[in-house]
Amino acid sequence: MKRIVLFACFAAFLLMETDACAQSDTMTLKVMAWNILHGGNDIPNGPDRVIDIIREIDPDVILMVETYGSGPHIAETLGYHFHLIAPEGTDPDDESINLSIYSKHPFGERIDTGYPFYLGGREVLIDAQKINVFSNWFYYLPWEDAPEEMGKSAQELLAWEAAGKRTEMIQNVLPYLEKYAGATDSIPMILGGDMNSPSHLDWNEETQARHNGLVVPWYATKVLADMGLKDSFRDVHPNPNWYPGITWDVKEKEDSHRIDYIFYKGNLKPLTSTAHMAYFGENLRVNGKEIPYPSDHGFVVTTFALESLPH
Repeated sequence: MKRIVLFACFAAFLLMETDACAQSDTMTLKVMAWNILHGGNDIPNGPDRVIDIIREIDPDVILMVETYGSGPHIAETLGYHFHLIAPEGTDPDDESINLSIYSKHPFGERIDTGYPFYLGGREVLIDAQKINVFSNWFYYLPWEDAPEEMGKSAQELLAWEAAGKRTEMIQNVLPYLEKYAGATDSIPMILGGDMNSPSHLDWNEETQARHNGLVVPWYATKVLADMGLKDSFRDVHPNPNWYPGITWDVKEKEDSHRIDYIFYKGNLKPLTSTAHMAYFGENLRVNGKEIPYPSDHGFVVTTFALESLPH
């Protein structure tokens, strides 16, 4: 009997040791993607309200759209490393620069593209692990508040989408995205920002009743899925009827959409993902606090587990 008890205790000890080792090899990374609208400057003290909201969310990495000169103040106040997605030597306070990245972790190499106004990235270094993170913005046209009411078939809607500026922009940067998506066996990848497009995952068989019977594989998100990038919010909340994740809404209009995203590929697993939304100028409630909301876009926050790659 004593031998059985001793063996059971030893087995339990080994199990605890294994769990402890597994936990030590797993880190988390909280990522926030947010279009702050004109640098947050469209309400009184708007950049400080951006700071208040980020402080409450407390992300490790922020993928920001419409930075427009507010980035250095936000980063310095909150203590983040700051990367402006612009040619080297650009003044960090330049009010014409759209995209930026903030990180609690050190930066590695720059990831420059030929189209910095709507795609750029940076290596983030977490201990010995690199992660390639990208901020993106794509043009809002073509846009229709309720595409299902246009009287078009799914194929006609895809043709309408393909004829616009947004598709052209995505095709311009596809070689960069494909390059880094193809390297995720060694370096995982996160892409977040403002796609200005609905998702093919939100226009599927489950949502046909809300979209006049249409199932539409919207190119802007489907092309990312085809290269293996996963939508972190939909991974955590697969049913779009139960968890619509709206990040764009206009009062008194039929114009509610999920158009802001965090995609990923590689040795990452989304543990939680949330979408936060308030109307521009009204209060966002976060952590029991009411903060005047400086943007017309909601934001997405995903916490990933990052598992160490095999040596």
